[in-house]
Amino acid sequence: MNLAVLRHHHIAVPLKFDIPYRRSFRKKHGTALPCLLSIPRFRKRWPREPKEDTRVQDQGNVDLQDQPRRHYRAFAIAVGCLMFLLGVTALAGWLLQVEIVISLVPGFPSMAFNTALCFVLSGVGLAASTLAARRFRVTATIMAGLAAAIAAARLVEIVTIGRTFHNVDVLITRFLVPPDFIAKIGGGMGPNTALVFLIANLSLLLSLHVEKKSRVVQELTSYVVITLGMIALAGYVTDAEQGYRWGPYAAMALHTAIGIVIFGSGLLARSWWMQPTNRAQIPLWIPAAVCFTGILVDLYTPLGVANGILYVPLVLTTLWFGNRNAPLFFAFACTVLLMLGFFAVRHDEAAFWQEIANRTITAATLWLIALLVFYFMRNNYNLESERVRFGVLVRGTPDAVVVIDERGTVKNFNPAAESMFGYSPQETIGRNIKMLMPEPYHSEHDGYLAHYRQTGEERIIGTTRMVSGRRKNGIVFPIDVSISAVVTGHTKTFVGIVRDISERVRQEERMKTTLSQLEAYTAELERSNHDLDEFAYIASHDLKEPLRGLHNHSRFLLEDYEDKLDQDGVRRLNRLVRLSQRMEKLVNDLLYFSRLGRQQLAVKRTDIGLIVKDVVATMELLLEERHAKVIIDGRLPEVVCDAPRLTEVFRNLITNAIKYNDKPAPLVSIGYLDRFVGKDGTVARNVFFVKDNGKGIPQEFHEDIFRIFKRLEKSQDSDDGTGAGLTFVRKIIARHNGDIWLESEVGTGTTFYFTLGKKREGQNAAA
Repeated sequence: MNLAVLRHHHIAVPLKFDIPYRRSFRKKHGTALPCLLSIPRFRKRWPREPKEDTRVQDQGNVDLQDQPRRHYRAFAIAVGCLMFLLGVTALAGWLLQVEIVISLVPGFPSMAFNTALCFVLSGVGLAASTLAARRFRVTATIMAGLAAAIAAARLVEIVTIGRTFHNVDVLITRFLVPPDFIAKIGGGMGPNTALVFLIANLSLLLSLHVEKKSRVVQELTSYVVITLGMIALAGYVTDAEQGYRWGPYAAMALHTAIGIVIFGSGLLARSWWMQPTNRAQIPLWIPAAVCFTGILVDLYTPLGVANGILYVPLVLTTLWFGNRNAPLFFAFACTVLLMLGFFAVRHDEAAFWQEIANRTITAATLWLIALLVFYFMRNNYNLESERVRFGVLVRGTPDAVVVIDERGTVKNFNPAAESMFGYSPQETIGRNIKMLMPEPYHSEHDGYLAHYRQTGEERIIGTTRMVSGRRKNGIVFPIDVSISAVVTGHTKTFVGIVRDISERVRQEERMKTTLSQLEAYTAELERSNHDLDEFAYIASHDLKEPLRGLHNHSRFLLEDYEDKLDQDGVRRLNRLVRLSQRMEKLVNDLLYFSRLGRQQLAVKRTDIGLIVKDVVATMELLLEERHAKVIIDGRLPEVVCDAPRLTEVFRNLITNAIKYNDKPAPLVSIGYLDRFVGKDGTVARNVFFVKDNGKGIPQEFHEDIFRIFKRLEKSQDSDDGTGAGLTFVRKIIARHNGDIWLESEVGTGTTFYFTLGKKREGQNAAA
């Protein structure tokens, strides 16, 4: 279902609107749809005209398109009223027994009672069909259906019973008109009249209920109806009875023929009203006059010498019609006229075949011209469609598009350019493009164009340049311009695609600032690393030297003077020795920690199972002393890592699991998990674990244990360890792009989990 698009200023562009939806809207809201009940139903076949750049231009285009449409609708209503008046007048002549009203001219055929009734019904149906309200559409359907039924019954009677019976005409007339007057008038509805009312009203019914292709059918039908009416009129003008009387049957009356021509004109106007983009651009009377003149000449020149010349302009008038099929319709109508003109006169036997050949050649020529016009109009339509699509693309693109000629005059200015520069199309079109340029581009532009016209040298055509533009308020901003040349005949047009890069330039400036800051941070980091190296050198030489002196002198005092000192003096010297040793260990650990962050890793594929077995073998004495046991839970995989560093990880974790264990038989389990799901729901893959049955670590200390020199408690050997082991473990794992965490339960034990990041074998990295 397509909804109508309502415009301002009481202008509506109607589209197909379903009747059931109108009913549901009225039932739901208690009112009818506003502004839509007076809009007819029709289906668009050709693409809509593109909208102009401004509201004023758009309103003007809608007015121009809507005005002819209103004229066609008014003309169709006027024709319906004229037909109604003609039919009512003839019916009044029958009822009042006024012969002059029925015959119009003494001695001419009379308009039958049913013919007048069909004029009344068809006129009401035609006028009502242009109104959108449901009651009018129902009225139009009933009226057109009755007229078509009367005409069909008359045709069936003529075909089956013959020309001497007029039962259909007399059926209604005898109840309203005296029999003697009916016998005096005689006649009845002619077959040509019945055929016109049948096909015309059927096309009207088709357009009311089957909208697809119905407009084309109605337009073709209207040409046929006009042709049949003109043939009858030509017969009266030339006194050729074959034009208005088909065979021995009742003839078409003079005012009937006039009414049929008017009826066909009303149907044609209605078909154009249904499709306003396909309306004719010339008055209807021009092709009608050509058609009428052609049939007159055809009747007076049986050989058909002049009729082909006259029918050619009739086909050529279709160039002003929006319907691409109009040339074929007109060629068909002209062929019908040629055939009727041939059979309307008597022929000599000597010239009979010559006339047939003449008219055949004429018809073939008309169809050839019609085909040429048809393909010409189709090509024009394709070009127009491409122009419309290009216009829509230009108007819808987010980039500004500016079109100029060889002298720099602006020819097109799309909405994106209007938003970018602040000018309306009326302010730019027709003026020089340099109005959008700041200096020095403003002064150099005319010189560049002059140089281009003289030499043909293209400096910027086909390239993208970063230049500056100037808005209407005088603000200069950066833009990217891509210019291409379009050659049409001897004219060259330049199309410029402009993109505002102000935000990009700001981003680049911010990136430059950030890069400068990053360079400063890098320099500061290098200086800091240099200072750290100097500190490491000082710590390893200058700081450790006095420590060794304190340690050695303390040992010398103990060796030389232990027997001369009392017990308290010996205790204090021993304490001094132990403190100097511990201080040296702390300095060594601190130096090692600093080297862990700066030395490269020597990674290679390593079997973790072999590393664990190596570590256990080196700790054999400690394990026997503590009655501890280390087991491997499952198979440990091979990974790419720095083997010495990972050996240190397992040594520290196993050592801590044994040293800080209150169980009589410490147990350490080492294993590997493809997929790990923690108690808090976290998921990890390729996880190693070291599990013990020791004391456990409270939750609040899970982070403190990884701080350097942080010890929660002393081991049984208070001089053993500095509290940096887990710090080294975390640092080594971080260097492998991994992570370490733990789960612990006080009194039950602790499990350390860690992952190792992906590294390529042989990859040595400093981070």
